[in-house]
Amino acid sequence: MRSRRNPASKVPEVNLVPMMDVLMTVLTFFVIISMTLTGRQLIGIDIPDDVQGTDEETAEQAIEEETLIIGLNSDSEILFEDQTISFQQLTQRIRTYFSENPEGKLVLKADKDLPYNEVAAFLTDLRDIGGNQVSLAVE
Repeated sequence: MRSRRNPASKVPEVNLVPMMDVLMTVLTFFVIISMTLTGRQLIGIDIPDDVQGTDEETAEQAIEEETLIIGLNSDSEILFEDQTISFQQLTQRIRTYFSENPEGKLVLKADKDLPYNEVAAFLTDLRDIGGNQVSLAVE
């Protein structure tokens, strides 16, 4: 009777190792991609020196005519009209500007040597003061 059994009639075995390898590879790929999309890669970047395709003098004149420009130097001091001012004074001037120009724009020119997290925190503070358009200028 044993010789009558057909060896091909065995129940097939499922090998899960290749499937687990593929799943782990896909999972690793998505974990790495999701980590890069959180914005953490922006901390410590080197802000570009210039923007391609713009005439510097024309762009600077257009910015100065339409916007309120605020500076942040390498010592994290706030500059307004080439003078160092406190954050409270800046808040008052920004609110005055936006009361006169509701559609006005606010541009921050930050020093290249400042860590980006400080610049981002200051941009958030500027946005919280008021105005619907706050930007970071690069030169």
